[in-house]
Amino acid sequence: MTTKTVTIKNRAGIHARPAALIAQTANRFASEILIEREDTRINAKSIMGIITMAASYNTVLTICADGADEAEAIAAIDALFENKFEED
Repeated sequence: MTTKTVTIKNRAGIHARPAALIAQTANRFASEILIEREDTRINAKSIMGIITMAASYNTVLTICADGADEAEAIAAIDALFENKFEED
């Protein structure tokens, strides 16, 4: 299992568009990918699950991936956060 801590850098936080980008990216990989916030753990391949986390600006999340392509999956999702979902 590979994990990575990320911080939401875009001012609008995780709303429908970033949630869709995360889910689309996660679905490209065979690994199981989860996003954790405090005591909540959701499937990164679920747009609705991501939205229900209500993660706003500067929220810290942990991305966990387990599978054959886990490192690539983490890197791809981390890049979305680093690029602020191309919003700012």
